[in-house]
Amino acid sequence: MKQNMIYRIFAASLLVLSMTACSGFFESKTDDVLSADDYISSQTEVYTGYLGIITKLQAVGDKAIYLTDTRGELLEPTENSLPELIALYNYEQDLTGNGYASPDAYYEVVIACNDYLENMRAFRKARPELVNDERFDALQSLTLRVKVWAYLTLAEIYGQAVWFDDPIVKIQDLTDTGRFQLMNIDQVVDRCIDFLDNGDASTDYINGKLDFSWYRWLDPETALASSQYRYWDYMTPPFEGLMAKLCLWKGAALQGKGDYDGARPYYQRCADLILEALNEVISVQSNAGNGYYLPTAYVPGRYARFWDNVEPYATEVVCAIIYDYTRNQTNKLLYHFSSEYPNQYLLRPNVAMVEERFETDDNNPGFSTSVEARNRVVLGDREGKPYLAKYRPIGSARRANAYQDDVHIYLFRCFEYHFFLVEALNNLGRFEAADAVFNGGLAPTDFLTAADGSMIKDSDGYGTPKPGFEGFINDWTSVASWGTRKYSHMGIRGCFSLKDRPFAIEYYTEAGRRANMKANDMAILDEAMLEFAGEGKVYPMLIRMAKRWGNGTYDATIISSRVAPKYGARAAEMKPKIESQFFVPWDLLLE
Repeated sequence: MKQNMIYRIFAASLLVLSMTACSGFFESKTDDVLSADDYISSQTEVYTGYLGIITKLQAVGDKAIYLTDTRGELLEPTENSLPELIALYNYEQDLTGNGYASPDAYYEVVIACNDYLENMRAFRKARPELVNDERFDALQSLTLRVKVWAYLTLAEIYGQAVWFDDPIVKIQDLTDTGRFQLMNIDQVVDRCIDFLDNGDASTDYINGKLDFSWYRWLDPETALASSQYRYWDYMTPPFEGLMAKLCLWKGAALQGKGDYDGARPYYQRCADLILEALNEVISVQSNAGNGYYLPTAYVPGRYARFWDNVEPYATEVVCAIIYDYTRNQTNKLLYHFSSEYPNQYLLRPNVAMVEERFETDDNNPGFSTSVEARNRVVLGDREGKPYLAKYRPIGSARRANAYQDDVHIYLFRCFEYHFFLVEALNNLGRFEAADAVFNGGLAPTDFLTAADGSMIKDSDGYGTPKPGFEGFINDWTSVASWGTRKYSHMGIRGCFSLKDRPFAIEYYTEAGRRANMKANDMAILDEAMLEFAGEGKVYPMLIRMAKRWGNGTYDATIISSRVAPKYGARAAEMKPKIESQFFVPWDLLLE
């Protein structure tokens, strides 16, 4: 029986791969945009093959939203909904035949990556004189990262994944466990970390750290703002985002077993990676006037534009899957969430939960309609029908037609990096720094000062951070390295002029330190439910926190206490289902 699950996916993927063609902005007349001596000018498979991978990403981009938020704290079926979505909502155990629950599309991404890597390796071996090693290495590195993203997403949703590196050119015997390995989430995380750091034979031991610019390769003569290729650079998951998230998962697994010392290097690596990525952008003076990569006073008036802009919002985007309706590149977000014809309005936010989470002082300290921008983006009302407004706000002129289902989907964004940083700092015990990032923002007083009140500078010209703030630069603050910063850091909550969420800082014993970590993790979770509502990001975070505080298993009450209230009178009935089925129960038919 071990062929059953993969046989279906492989057979479908073989057909798709044989028919793969790029359209719209994935089409390129290579003779027009590339110099004659460039390899790609005569062998377009090198880049069209990679763009075939991107089309697979487009196809799966919105899937995690339907799979996790329907089972999470936010979404519920409408009267128009489908049995498959209702089954997910109700945590039904048997999801056989449920197209929403099937992992097939994620495995198709993996298959496309494996096929591309094999073809790249074969060409490099056969025609080395035509290979630009730097470019080939980078393309392999990008492909590796897409594969890691697919596997991490599978593990977060299903709790397991079948790992394989073989290119799929024929149906294969899957009884060879050396080539096809069923891994639990911990094993997937370990494999992904090693794969990103070191690569393997399938990538010629190229790791996942190399970057590559499609714009500079394919369209260097066109101004960046006018080039269609700049969008391609958004679409590959970044090394630091993937590795930071993996480190949080690895740290949670170790910490959950009581191995705090083992977890610490992973949290430290997460913090280092995110700080390096943020500092690189924050330290550019020209970025300071419009809040790039920082939660600042710039954010509230532009928050809805993060999603409704015609392209990913430049100050917020790290990585996004992009669609274009005019080129037949669409997702199904409006189809599911919009009540306007011809959309189907299959899912909606639970109004009571939105109002309780966003609009009460107990759950969102300092809330008022004049300062909190996020609730209006999550909950809209059109003709008495509540809908998820994140992807189509009322009055939008950017997607004038209700059928224009091409809103971009963020795989990583700036606020998410700040949440990663807070989670890592908190579990390193760096509570003051975590609180600053989380609540009110960094200040010049978080850096050492001389007797005359001036900021003490390191040899690199930046202010010397106080203990616990290592890795930060004063360019986050109003006193930047170049002078006064226009938009200084205000914190995840502070940028919306909200009150601080309680955050534990003081402790006197090791037990007290760990109690602080848990209390603060719960605060981070509750804030994430506001920031990432309807993005497919909250439920995996709930599971990660449950793992960290589960004493070797999962403290599933962390999940159920935040999800079960959505079910109203059925909350008590749903609580045990949630606690036993937080991973989507999909039978891989491996036995």
